[in-house]
Amino acid sequence: MGSWCAIRTGCLTQNVTVDYGRDVLEGFDRRRPVTYPSVPVEIGLVVEDASSGFCGDIVKVTPEAVTLRDRKGYVRHFAWKPGGFLLEGKRVTLVRVAADAPESLRLTASGSIASAAPPRARTARASRIWVEGRHDAELLEHVWGDDLREAGIVVEPMHGIDHLVEAVREFAPGPQRRLGVLVDHLVAGSKESRLAQQVQSEHVLVTGHPFVDVWAGIRPRAVGIDRWPDVPRSVPWKQGVAAALGVDLEGLWPQLRNRVNTYADLEPELVGAVERLLDFLI
Repeated sequence: MGSWCAIRTGCLTQNVTVDYGRDVLEGFDRRRPVTYPSVPVEIGLVVEDASSGFCGDIVKVTPEAVTLRDRKGYVRHFAWKPGGFLLEGKRVTLVRVAADAPESLRLTASGSIASAAPPRARTARASRIWVEGRHDAELLEHVWGDDLREAGIVVEPMHGIDHLVEAVREFAPGPQRRLGVLVDHLVAGSKESRLAQQVQSEHVLVTGHPFVDVWAGIRPRAVGIDRWPDVPRSVPWKQGVAAALGVDLEGLWPQLRNRVNTYADLEPELVGAVERLLDFLI
């Protein structure tokens, strides 16, 4: 029996039929090679990842991955593979149309298409993105800096969120003065989630990731480890990580940050949280 998922793209909602009655062993037929129709990838096309069932519209394309965004705004990245996606319930192979791309086409570290024209100075908007600390701000600049400068959005560290309610009140958000807040460890029942609920409004959006520190939003493989070390709660997380890795804490952050080349080196939860803020503010 078929099912469908609704994807909101722009002001339109598309219903995509998903055939859950398909043969799950279809791709493993050893009697003959299986081929799938090739479909040129394009922004806004609604597809489903054949392995996980994640359904969304294509929002970014890089040499490493296709980025899908579901109707809740959650973003995930999927590698290119034959028959790796479903389009209207049928397996297809998404292909990049490199031949049609202009020679000057360049992708930013966030996966956006960079302007071919030299960047021009732009006055900063009144809207802001607040992040918890300096490392969060540096990571956003490292990956999304081109997008932020193009949009005139300034990122400011809060140095903690204990006084978030008072700070938002003083900022006085409005239609032309929106505020986006990126929070570490934004999970149900946490202090962070309770504070976020107090400040959310039509002019304030709080997003976050589940990691105790933004360092853990970097994929372990990007820094050459299998996983981030387990750190006892009694030990400050950064110090515990440095000790477990057998390195000095001083100078460790720049090394980690510089191992991030594109958004694909970050965990999807962090990427999705940042991109929801950009969509809200731009």
